Amino acid sequence: MDFQHILTHVEQRVAYLTLNRPEVLNSFNEQMHQEVAQILAEWETSEQIKVIVISGMGKGFCAGQDLSARKTEVIKDPNYDAGASLDRYYNPLILKIANMPKVVVAAVNGVAAGAGANIALACDIVVAKQSASFIQSFSKVGLIPDAGGTWILPRLVGHARAKALMLLGNKLSVDKALEWGMIWEVYPDDAFQQQVNALAETLAMQPLSSMKLIKKALNLSQQNSLEQQLDLERDLQREAGKSSNYKEGVQAFMQKRQPNFD
Repeated sequence: MDFQHILTHVEQRVAYLTLNRPEVLNSFNEQMHQEVAQILAEWETSEQIKVIVISGMGKGFCAGQDLSARKTEVIKDPNYDAGASLDRYYNPLILKIANMPKVVVAAVNGVAAGAGANIALACDIVVAKQSASFIQSFSKVGLIPDAGGTWILPRLVGHARAKALMLLGNKLSVDKALEWGMIWEVYPDDAFQQQVNALAETLAMQPLSSMKLIKKALNLSQQNSLEQQLDLERDLQREAGKSSNYKEGVQAFMQKRQPNFD
């Protein structure tokens, strides 16, 4: 299918989504939102896909919202509703990533700013180029962090660091992001795509049924008490134990071979 603002391809059960508006650091307009929503909905139900990798074209991962697409109405409309696009686009996107029954990897190839940073942090695994950076840039234009940022970031780096990052709007290097537990790994620029592909292909060899339940358990742990979480683990383990992947894993272990998971 033909898209205007994204590039897609599928290889070895890995689906690659590249945001493709490099002239504006892959910032979102309505058309790109619609294209991303369409392809994620298709991949969500595809039995051929186990892993989704989101990256950006050119020097940036994503600079959040394309403010130039809004400048006229923002300036001229005294009743401009800055929350409308959250309801329509950003909030459904964050929930789609969180609830996706596939593993979603953010491959941060450059600056991730504003909502772009928080879309990356909403993914299951975040890796970044050595030259990339993260910026909670909302205060610079008189807004508050959105796209789940006020929920996700404090849980990753702690309340004090999240508050300072959001109030100051300072650029955060990937080395500091790694040190603070925001991201999983940093890859050298010249080996970035190779390392991303290797990570995605490794994930694609894991049992999808198990990865889906791991995501569910971790998402619900944010709201559960310890007792509730123990009950959830029991229930999800029962479900996992009935899967063909568990049977294959045990057989492979006994036969001293690599498992062939669905």
